[in-house]
Amino acid sequence: METLLMLALMLAVAKLSGWVFERFNQPIVLGQIIAGVIMGLLIERNEIIVEFANLGVLMLLFLAGLESDFEEFKRVGRPSILVASVGVLFAFLFGFLIAYPFFDFGTALLYGAIMTPTSVSITVKVLMELGKLRTKEGATILAAAVVDDVLGILILTIVISMLREGSVHYDVIVEVLLEVAGFLAVFLYLGPVVMENVFRRLSKVDLPESTTSFAIVFLVLFAYLAEHLNLASILGAYLIGLSIGQTSYKKRIEGPMNVIGYSIFIPVFFVEVGMRIDPRFLFEAKTFAFLYAVFAMISKVIGCGLGAYLSKFDWRTSIKIGIGMIPRLGVELAMISTAMAAGVAGSDVLTVAMTMVFLTTLITPIMLRKTYIIT
Repeated sequence: METLLMLALMLAVAKLSGWVFERFNQPIVLGQIIAGVIMGLLIERNEIIVEFANLGVLMLLFLAGLESDFEEFKRVGRPSILVASVGVLFAFLFGFLIAYPFFDFGTALLYGAIMTPTSVSITVKVLMELGKLRTKEGATILAAAVVDDVLGILILTIVISMLREGSVHYDVIVEVLLEVAGFLAVFLYLGPVVMENVFRRLSKVDLPESTTSFAIVFLVLFAYLAEHLNLASILGAYLIGLSIGQTSYKKRIEGPMNVIGYSIFIPVFFVEVGMRIDPRFLFEAKTFAFLYAVFAMISKVIGCGLGAYLSKFDWRTSIKIGIGMIPRLGVELAMISTAMAAGVAGSDVLTVAMTMVFLTTLITPIMLRKTYIIT
């Protein structure tokens, strides 16, 4: 019963705080996160709430995939690879360089790896609010984030291998690359055709909203599959949404999924994100943590912005793309958990990372909205 009351309170807080921030022309998601930070000081999360929030971020990325233009996604394929690659390179170098004066070579490599990923769930929500998700820069950010996470996971795998064994295990690297290549190939080339045939058969199940129910089944199934392959679960959620979005069943699924997602799971996710952030980290963190967070933001703006500019975007759009790639959240925390489980990272690394998550999560919506309003 307490969990149900907490869910009710989180939903009420999410909608009211979002409404207040919207009235002041601020991102709704920022209000929900800040409200979550305050709630986190008063109420303790439990596993049920966490699972609700996990489903919320999967639904958010599923809906982003569903709304994405597949042809636009393919058109921005090359630019997004350049944006992600240059962004990851700059983030890794910035993370390593800022850490090396404070730590040994191996730990500096670990901090470089942890700085690489991008969590676009917050950026996606802001772009949806602004009606800019289906623009070329919106598609580029989404596609680049997919590549970004893959590269980040690959780099972390190499660094953990080096720190644990003193050498690089090339067979592990090759295995990860093959899994990623296979996953992307299946979704981008076979996904839409397979989903069209599957839903044609499933539509014969004559029950209320059965098509929507099976869409949720596939969402969870492929998110789990991605995670099982040591990839980000949000990668599976986004790609299955992208595949279903190219079928004739898109409209039948999009409406109900928007209602389910935005009435329950997605608001809970953003409030839970805030509850996960402990402001005391800011007081416990030393100078290095703040420097690390600042360098994390600068690295993405410069790196991804440069990648976008080299891809023939104008400099204003390049800055927007760079800012859109700043946030760190889900994949970031998953990578830290992996490093801690491998015995190469401790609570000090977590404190630094949480400071970065806190600052990038709060600052990005403000910066992104201002760049669109100004230009």
